[in-house]
Amino acid sequence: MNKVDLTKIRNIGIMAHIDAGKTTVSERILFYTGKRHKLGEVHEGNAVMDWMEQEQERGITITSAATSVPWNDYTINLIDTPGHVDFTVEVERSLRVLDGAVALFCAKGGVEPQSETVWRQAEKYGVPRIAFVNKMDIKGANFYNVVDSIKTKLGATPLPVTLPIGKEEEFKGIIDLIYNNAIKYKDDLGREFEICEIPDEYKESASAARSAIMEACADFDDELLERFFAGDDFSSEEILSVLRKATIAMRVVPVLCGSAYRNKGVQKLLDTIVDLLPSPSDIPPVKGEWDTKEMLRTADEKTPASGLAFKIMVDPFLGRLVYFRIYSGTIKKGATLYNSTKQKRERISRILKMHANASTDMDFAFAGDIVVLSGLKDTTTGDTLCDEAHPIILEKMVFPDPVIRVAIEPKTKLGQDKMGIGLSKLAEEDPTFRTYTDKETGQTIIAGMGELHLEIIVDRLLREYKVEANVGKPQVSYRETIKKEARGEGKFIRQSGGKGQYGHVVLVVSPKEPGTGFEFIDETVGGTVPKEYIKPVEEGIKDAARGGIIAGYELVDFKVRLVDGSFHEVDSSEMAFKIAGSMGLKDAVSRAGATILEPVMAVEVTAPDDYLGDVLGTLNSRRGSIKSIDEKAGAKAVVADVPLSEMFGYATNLRSATQGRGNYSMQLASYVEVPKSEFERITGAKRQ
Repeated sequence: MNKVDLTKIRNIGIMAHIDAGKTTVSERILFYTGKRHKLGEVHEGNAVMDWMEQEQERGITITSAATSVPWNDYTINLIDTPGHVDFTVEVERSLRVLDGAVALFCAKGGVEPQSETVWRQAEKYGVPRIAFVNKMDIKGANFYNVVDSIKTKLGATPLPVTLPIGKEEEFKGIIDLIYNNAIKYKDDLGREFEICEIPDEYKESASAARSAIMEACADFDDELLERFFAGDDFSSEEILSVLRKATIAMRVVPVLCGSAYRNKGVQKLLDTIVDLLPSPSDIPPVKGEWDTKEMLRTADEKTPASGLAFKIMVDPFLGRLVYFRIYSGTIKKGATLYNSTKQKRERISRILKMHANASTDMDFAFAGDIVVLSGLKDTTTGDTLCDEAHPIILEKMVFPDPVIRVAIEPKTKLGQDKMGIGLSKLAEEDPTFRTYTDKETGQTIIAGMGELHLEIIVDRLLREYKVEANVGKPQVSYRETIKKEARGEGKFIRQSGGKGQYGHVVLVVSPKEPGTGFEFIDETVGGTVPKEYIKPVEEGIKDAARGGIIAGYELVDFKVRLVDGSFHEVDSSEMAFKIAGSMGLKDAVSRAGATILEPVMAVEVTAPDDYLGDVLGTLNSRRGSIKSIDEKAGAKAVVADVPLSEMFGYATNLRSATQGRGNYSMQLASYVEVPKSEFERITGAKRQ
C-alpha cells in the first residue's frame, strides 16, 4: 500500500458553454500527458472523452467523463463536463466533488449564457477557477474582450497570466507573464516550440500586464506590498506562491489563452493547473453531520473513511458503477462501507480508476482520490459512504425539477417490461430524469430538462435496451399555486355496516414565497385531532398537492395550518384522516384564488445584424419579453424571457428566419403566472 502525497493530486473539471472546446482541450491534455498517442477530434467522432454513440454522432458532450493523467510528478484527475443546459446536472454533481476548475471561454463568444450558469454553480460550491480563452485562431477572436466580459458579466477579478502573440490566422504563440518570456510554436502538434524573448511590439503591453499581476500579489501579501511600493521586481517563484493562495481563496481568476484545436497553449494550461489550483490538502475539511451534530473530516488517509457517491452509471460489461469522491481515510477492495444516508451496509467488490469508459483495477484508494466502485446495490447519487464506527452524512446535492414531459409507450407488447427496466436504470443514472405512470390515463410519462434531454433518453432506450418506443408531443410541466389565504374543511364519513370510517379536519391555506415549497403546521388544541392522526393528515395533503387541484399539475409554495377537526372513538382511522386531509386541501384551494404557473426560459438568440428584425419577430410571436439587445462579435445578441410552452419547434423557425445563420440557447429563468387566456386553455383542455 503506497502512501499518497496529497499535495501532488489535482481534482479538476473543465466547464463552459456548449461549443467552447471543452472536449478538444481534454483530448489535448490526454495527448500531451502521454495518455493517448493519437489526437482525438470531436468532429471526427473519435474523441476518447465523448465515448457514447450519441455524443460521437452529435459532436456534443452528454455525460461527464472522468480520467486520470500524469504531469510533471503530479496526478490530475480530470472531469470533462457537458455544456448544453439540458445536461447541467452533470456539471452540478461534478463541481460538488472537485477541488478546482478550468472555465473555458470562446475567444469570439466570450461569456455566454451557459458560462454564467456553470460559473454560478462553481461559486455555490466554492470551487477555485482558472480561465482559459480558447479558439484564439478563429475569425473574430479577441482576448481582451473576453477578459472584460469575465469582469462585467461574472463579477470576477480576471488576471491575465499569459497574453496572445497575434490573433485569428496570425496566432503564433503566447507570452508567459509569470516567467517573463514568449513561447512560439513551430509544428502543428504543438510539441516543438521555442522559449524566447518577448517580441518588441508586445513588450509594453506585457510589462503593464506583469505589473498588474505583481500588484494583485502585493494586495494579498503584506511583505510583497512594501517591496511593490519600493519598486522591486518579484521572482517567478514568489509570484506563483502568492498567486496560488489568492486563486485558492477565490480573490483572483488567472486567465490563460491558446487554441486547443491548433495545439497551442495546452502545456502551459497543464503547468498552471498544477501551479495554481488546489490539492485535496488545500481545501477546508468537508462538513457533515450525524445526530444533528456538525462534524468535519480532513483529507487524511489515517482518518475514518468517508466520501460521496456523485454519479451512477450502468455499464453493459462492468454492471452498476458508482463514481465516488473519497474525502477522508482509506478504502480497500472487498471491504464493507456504511451507507449512512440509507443506513445500510455496502460491500465493495472492485475499485476502478476510470479513463472515459475504460478502467483499471485498484486494491486501495485514498483520501483525495476520485474512483469508481462496483458491487454497491443500494447507493444512489448524493449518498454518503463511510466507516460504520464513525458515521457521518455529507451535505447532499439538490437537483432541479424537470420542466418538460412526454408520454411514451413501447411499439410491441413484449417491449413493456424491457422499457420499464430501461427507464428505471436511466432514472437511476440521471437525477433530473423522472419516469412515472399518469394515474388518470395510465400512460408512462418521462420528464426531463429539455427536448434534447428526452431525445437522448429515447435514443438510449433503443440502443442500450433494444426497446422501440412511440413518443407523444412534449408537454410543459406547469405548476399550481394559490394567491390568498383561505379556510377549508374535509369530512370523510362512511358507514357500511360494521366498523365505519370517520375523519374531519379544518385547514387554513396561505401562499408562500416562490421556490420555498410546502409547510405544514399543527395548530390544534385540546386533542380535537389525536396526535396519531396528524401525520396521516399531512400525508393526505401532500398526496392531493402532488396530483394538483385545478388542472392536475403539482401544487407548490403554500402553507397549511391544521386548526381544528373532530374524531370518532371507534370509526376514526389513519386512512380516514388521510382522505379528510386531501378533501380539506381541495376545499381550501378552491377558495384561495388558485392559479397556474408556467416555466419561463431565459433565451439568448445570436444572429447577424441584418436579421435583427426577423429575430425580434420570432420572439414577439411566442409571447417573448425582450430584455436586451447587445453587440457580440459582429452580430446581435437578443436576450428575452419566453414561456417554455412557446419554444417548441423554435430551432426550425429561427433557421428559416435567419437563413440558417442564427442560433440560440435557453435555460430556466423562473415560474410565473400564466395569462388568463392560457389559464382557460390549460384548465379547459384538462376537463375535456
